[in-house]
Amino acid sequence: MTEPFGARLRRAMDERGPLCVGIDPHASLLTEWGLNDDVTGLERFSRTVVEALSDRVAVFKPQSAFFERFGSRGVAVLEKTVQEARAAGALVLMDAKRGDIGSTMAAYAEAFLRKDSPLFSDALTVSPYLGYGSLSPAVVLARESGAGLFVLALTSNPEGGEVQHAVRADGRNVGATMLAHLAAENTGEEPLGSFGAVVGATLGDLSSYDLDINGPLLAPGVGAQGATPADLPGVFGAAIRNVVPNVSRGLLKHGPDVSALRASAERFADEIRSALPTG
Repeated sequence: MTEPFGARLRRAMDERGPLCVGIDPHASLLTEWGLNDDVTGLERFSRTVVEALSDRVAVFKPQSAFFERFGSRGVAVLEKTVQEARAAGALVLMDAKRGDIGSTMAAYAEAFLRKDSPLFSDALTVSPYLGYGSLSPAVVLARESGAGLFVLALTSNPEGGEVQHAVRADGRNVGATMLAHLAAENTGEEPLGSFGAVVGATLGDLSSYDLDINGPLLAPGVGAQGATPADLPGVFGAAIRNVVPNVSRGLLKHGPDVSALRASAERFADEIRSALPTG
């Protein structure tokens, strides 16, 4: 039986540190690297990031959209990127933010969470805003496959508040409701549940939320969006040990030089370690 994602993530974070590196081949970033905005450039970019960092970061987070924009050839590069990153020992979190109902949600889950899929990833980002229950096919398949989910809860984009901060009839807002669902999914799991939340590192004091969901908290916003590793304890409080800080542009801008990418990753990792409580 496959070891659950939460257990594998906990071990990777303890051994390598919690840094998650995005693989986000923006057209502008390809240009900055001296690459063409085409499939060849996409492949060169992705291979360089994986080769530079796969032995030293806990998680890679490829953004599916930047591969999908090139059609089937781009998706083929994504498949290869996922497979090579996992073969090198890194965990892969597919950032696809899928969300739908019924058989359509089941099909999305099969694309990324079925073990024999060419896009099989250790975890997947999903959107619960057709109702948390709409994610059930993904939850079921993730459990069967030993994979994980990261559910959008309190995102770093300013527009997210109009949905996530909306107050329900029971007095609890939508973001808090998503956190409560995830805490229920992770009940009794050790050393860490496999069902995480996306919670922006740029949101400031979140002490009014119960972030203790016994699962990982993916924290976008470190680097180019303005948050720093030193900000993390103030945002996440007692849940800091389960935070997976994501850095994309702030690190990738140092490519294509492999040594510069590695040095940047080490700096971020050191800053994150310094921000974590000791003991």
